[in-house]
Amino acid sequence: MKLVISDSHSGLKAAIRQVFCASWQRCRVHFMRNVLGRVSRASQSVVRAALQQVFVQTEEKSAHATWREVAAQLEKSFPAVTEMMDEAEADVLAYFGFPKAHRVKIHSTNTLERLNKEVKRRADVVGIFPNEESIMRLLGAVLTEQNEEWLLQNRYLPQHSMAEIESAAEDDVIEALPISA
Repeated sequence: MKLVISDSHSGLKAAIRQVFCASWQRCRVHFMRNVLGRVSRASQSVVRAALQQVFVQTEEKSAHATWREVAAQLEKSFPAVTEMMDEAEADVLAYFGFPKAHRVKIHSTNTLERLNKEVKRRADVVGIFPNEESIMRLLGAVLTEQNEEWLLQNRYLPQHSMAEIESAAEDDVIEALPISA
């Protein structure tokens, strides 16, 4: 596991690093909602447009530079937004450390939320489950179907881009080894 994508809940970030030894990506969609919740309805379109400047960047360096520029632009009128941006920069932009082919899929929890809705829809069709095993079978079936769909369509995370991550991880390990005399 290389990355965990979630909302910002206290303790979750530390647990992810400790248990999974993985990076953490704060859901960009939820971050945007949290930011917009701090400004008046009349100002939301301005703040949204400013933040979108960051998310259209294609390179990590330019995304971070734009993030800081936007924070500086908003500081006078929206100090609460700037404070949120200062605290969340690394977490919201963590997905830039991954291949471009993955970024559209890993910047938010939308895929997980869609999967949760499908599980709920299927559970609602069944109605009442006689025991815990029956709901686990349904959950397993839904997850298996989704996994097979992603594999067959090769649409979620392309195999060639997954190889890029593995190659980069191997390079990191090799670089980290001490040079012996």
